[in-house]
Amino acid sequence: MPRSTPEGSSPTTGSDPPGARRIAILGPTASGKSAVAMALARLWNSTGQRTEIVSCDAMQVYRRMDIGTAKPGADERREVAHHMIDVAEPTEDHDLPRFLEAARRALEGIRARGANALLVGGTGLYVRGLVDGFDPPPHFPEVAAELESVADTDELARRLAELDPRALERIPPGNRRRIVRALEVTIGSGTPFSEHGSSFDDFPATDVELYALGPSRASMTTSIRERVDAQMEAGFLDEVASLLEVPGGLSRNASQALGYRDLIAHLEGRRTLEEAVEDTKVRTRRFAVRQVRWFSRDPRIRWVAPPGDGGRSVDSVAAGIAGGFRK
Repeated sequence: MPRSTPEGSSPTTGSDPPGARRIAILGPTASGKSAVAMALARLWNSTGQRTEIVSCDAMQVYRRMDIGTAKPGADERREVAHHMIDVAEPTEDHDLPRFLEAARRALEGIRARGANALLVGGTGLYVRGLVDGFDPPPHFPEVAAELESVADTDELARRLAELDPRALERIPPGNRRRIVRALEVTIGSGTPFSEHGSSFDDFPATDVELYALGPSRASMTTSIRERVDAQMEAGFLDEVASLLEVPGGLSRNASQALGYRDLIAHLEGRRTLEEAVEDTKVRTRRFAVRQVRWFSRDPRIRWVAPPGDGGRSVDSVAAGIAGGFRK
């Protein structure tokens, strides 16, 4: 898919075969997005409507980071074609520009095959990039290196508050990576980061059907805690230990994946295992709350009750999305 599109158009519009649909299944972590997407893909595939999935998850791109990022299993990926999973080494800083370039190519291929496309994930910026067709600002390596040499994240936040307070308002407190990026672009380009590209406050019309799974705060907390416990039982700690043996270690971006940093702290003797697991649960819940806030800003998104809410099954949620909840 081209890196840019004509003004007013979307990278997912223009030449779709008759009947082909583009649906985004979004929502916070542990809300059941992947399960619903698989159920929907199976439903359509069973009726001869070829369907493929494009992962919109910033961390599922990394190889060998499987348990902690809750990747679809090997059997599921053989059954239904998945894109943007296992495309980078954990030592690499895979970022938004790389994602958009590859994901647009994947969508172009899906379109050429006349298939339905499911965009599935919780990384809001990646979804917006695909749905609305914007491109990220350029990188300024020398500026970034200078900023990275500043150890105090609070000092960087103060600098951003002076240069681009609007950008700082949109960044979760203490998110060093995003603060550095906003400063890098602001300083390097001479234009505030918040003024680059399409405004995040603009939500143009799109032919992508946008759905988000919206659990209650209580059920979201329960699902997250249960998922982390299940990940630990599945060997999450061993997965992290094996990654520590990789020459070069985790990249800056890969190390942002939920749980990995906490378990590394345990393996390095800085936290007990119990503390590391609890830290992971707390951080994951906070992240999920931010995801809900992000998606709630988009009026185009239709929120639906997730599996388990009111006894709803995964298949019933998928069927509702397939029918546009018209029934």
